[in-house]
Amino acid sequence: MKICVFGAGAVGGHFAAQLAAAGHDVSVVARGAHLVAMRRNGLTLLKGERRIVARVHAAEHAADLGRVDCVLVALKATGLGALAAGIGPLLGPDTGVVFAQNGIPWWYAQGLAGRPPPPAELQRLDPGGALARAVAPHRVIGGVIYSANEVVEPGVVRNNAPQRNVLVLGEPDGKASGRVAALRAALEQAEIQAPVETDIRRSVWAKLLINVGSSAIGVVTGESVKEAMADPALAELRRRVHDEAKRVAQAHGVDTEGAPLPPPHQSGGPQHKTSMLQDYERGRPMEIDAILMAPLWFARAAGVAAPALEALAALAAHKARAKGLA
Repeated sequence: MKICVFGAGAVGGHFAAQLAAAGHDVSVVARGAHLVAMRRNGLTLLKGERRIVARVHAAEHAADLGRVDCVLVALKATGLGALAAGIGPLLGPDTGVVFAQNGIPWWYAQGLAGRPPPPAELQRLDPGGALARAVAPHRVIGGVIYSANEVVEPGVVRNNAPQRNVLVLGEPDGKASGRVAALRAALEQAEIQAPVETDIRRSVWAKLLINVGSSAIGVVTGESVKEAMADPALAELRRRVHDEAKRVAQAHGVDTEGAPLPPPHQSGGPQHKTSMLQDYERGRPMEIDAILMAPLWFARAAGVAAPALEALAALAAHKARAKGLA
């Protein structure tokens, strides 16, 4: 397949390297020193004992790459404005666009049937409707990603959990499609697990149940998940947030039981800090709305009490605003 990874940082760089190494025609949209290094030396992936060096077509602007079969969006929710402004040249008549963000995605309301309407505040995930104008509904493919990576130096990505790399795929309307089947085959050829969901929102919420408590607690404490969960009181707080979010999902017609999940972490949780905490420490925009505020919008719309989540989200959002990151 001809695939463009839009946002080839840590997660995107990992997937781009794996896909290119498997023989696919891969291009990436990136910027800065990381882009310069990829152009000069290729894209290097450190995965366990393996060192994969892949050649990719790297550019700062999509206009320099041309049309592709599929765009894999690996930007965080806070970076999607750049996608809206620049994705056009990549789109042919049948190009699908996979959104693999954390939290509630901007397209959540598309193809939604038989469930309560989502809260109006979800419009904040697509300010001014720029994404909806740039990516027509028929192009959208849902994605939920599990993959822990970091850029250790420009052009070099390290995968921190070689056995836990999963991209769950699904059409927003839940129907089977040839394009999702083709993408699944390409990903699995590249050693990336790609289960197909008939209810992609189930997987969206299943990951959110894992992330929401850990993300907020991480920002408040400054600790890795493993460090924070060693405190019994924080472990109990995380469990309460998980249970509240699960009740919110159920109130909106989503049962997360049976959603595909990666193998569990061993020894009490991952050693690394959550992506939200990394963003906080490095002064980057934080996914406060998509991960923390969106489940609260759903809770309020359904009249479901979520006091633990309300308190944690308020604390994390306060810290983010104090640094101008939300």
